[in-house]
Amino acid sequence: MAEFGTAGEGSGEKTRGRTTIADGVVATIAGIAIRETEGVHSVGRGASKAIGAVAGRVGGSSGGGRGVKVEVGEKQTAVDVDIEVEYGVAIHELADKVRANVTDAVETMTGLEVVEININVFDVHVPGDDEDEDENPSRVR
Repeated sequence: MAEFGTAGEGSGEKTRGRTTIADGVVATIAGIAIRETEGVHSVGRGASKAIGAVAGRVGGSSGGGRGVKVEVGEKQTAVDVDIEVEYGVAIHELADKVRANVTDAVETMTGLEVVEININVFDVHVPGDDEDEDENPSRVR
């Protein structure tokens, strides 16, 4: 959990209080930035992926950090994420975009320095392989 005083350290000024940013807040910010990156099909695996997909369909903003793990220090943070990418996307370029989006969002909103973003690409989403389409009786098998 990050904690910040309102006056700079060593400035001689008294702080007017502390601001504490929970790990879950950073994970949510990072998760939303990742999901907004074109080419990312989903974030997280298994249950966290399913819950995130349902929350996304319902329009809820909670659960944005599902599938995202963060370590938050006093002034820095590191992010680990599992993603499924769209077929045809250049994964190395997508990873650069994800890192840029997460860094921008987290640093702008929290003031924390993002020192590391580890991306694990665990799957490729191929259009037509959705479960909903498997239930379509008109599909030729």
